[in-house]
Amino acid sequence: MQVDSRLSACCRSVLLLLAAVLCSGCGGLTVVNALSPSDHYVAETDQAYGSEPRQKLDVYRPVNAAPDAPVVMFFYGNGWREASRGDFEFVAAALTETGYIVAIPDYRGHPDVMFPSFVEDGAAAVAWIAGQVDGIRDGRRRLFLAGHSAGAHIAAMLAFDRRYLDALEEPPAVAGFIGLSGPYDFLPLQEGYLQEVFPEPLRERSQPINFVSGDAPPTLLIHGADDSRVVPGNSVHLLQALRSHDVPATLEIYPDTGHARVVAALAPPLRFLGKTFDDIFEFIDDTPH
Repeated sequence: MQVDSRLSACCRSVLLLLAAVLCSGCGGLTVVNALSPSDHYVAETDQAYGSEPRQKLDVYRPVNAAPDAPVVMFFYGNGWREASRGDFEFVAAALTETGYIVAIPDYRGHPDVMFPSFVEDGAAAVAWIAGQVDGIRDGRRRLFLAGHSAGAHIAAMLAFDRRYLDALEEPPAVAGFIGLSGPYDFLPLQEGYLQEVFPEPLRERSQPINFVSGDAPPTLLIHGADDSRVVPGNSVHLLQALRSHDVPATLEIYPDTGHARVVAALAPPLRFLGKTFDDIFEFIDDTPH
């Protein structure tokens, strides 16, 4: 028993070190993905939803997915700059455990494009998934838009500013929005590259909070109390706006939690870091058709 206890403590120490590396933004995603189980889903990678090299996505389908299994489109963050969708397979590994179909797209970012190009890419990715996964357009499957950090901003713009999805040939209904550590009300901009990402004439249009209405979908917001990169006030203000329009909305603020830890806690080997997984599952399970 003493040996087992020491091994358990050692494993936990290794995972804590891995979590620290991941949450610092210094890497660790490859290891996290390798440690996340993958035998319960099938990955369909490199699916093109547009003609640009960055307009590709990966779809993860649970083995024996139910005919009415919800679909979650997850947008990763990286300050509206390019990253790699494959680095976030751990998100799919987590959400497919519950039977959800998961799509993770890449999108164009700074310095190649500025707002609203990455939001338009998000809309194109939604159009693709609605056309390729049966049951979304006829309402049999619920579609949830989710994201972390800049990805939460993109998902929020699609959920609240209907001009993007309404421009599609057959716009799908959005059953809910899930925002992790997202920027929704971040003007005025500080000095830096964001001045280029969000040109002055378009800045008011770039704020998800400006498009909240009674038609907004049910919303789950999660934020770390110690987030210094995207301050929790973004989620607090969005919650207030949603509730002022009687939109069902919940905000979970995790104590002693920073920016990356909220999404890192989704990874199966790092779930002890927080209750992100449980809160998302409960939200989707409780959101009606």
